[in-house]
Amino acid sequence: MAYDELLADRIRQAFNERKVAFVEKKMMGGMCFMVNEKMCIGTHIDKKSSKPILMARIGIEAYNKSIEKPGCHPMDFTGRAMKGYVFVMDEGIDLEEDFNYWIDLALDFNPMAISSKKTKR
Repeated sequence: MAYDELLADRIRQAFNERKVAFVEKKMMGGMCFMVNEKMCIGTHIDKKSSKPILMARIGIEAYNKSIEKPGCHPMDFTGRAMKGYVFVMDEGIDLEEDFNYWIDLALDFNPMAISSKKTKR
């Protein structure tokens, strides 16, 4: 398993408490939670530390305000940071208040996020 099931359960619980409709997709070696058919938030395992990380799509404006928060890093799978996406390590999501901060940022941005183009098969 390339993602942390406990963190995935926390995300599911947070979405269910907020009555958010979501779909889970295994993606990029982790678990992604799609809201309105758009990537919203997910979980993965950090290759360097082998610890769980939260992936959040928060948009560029929130990214610029939040990047200095504890445990927050630019989302980088390929050596190039993805704009508007962050990785949040354990220390940034241990407390429920901090975890909810990231969930709410991702959900707040979701209506403004652009859906990826679907490929025809």
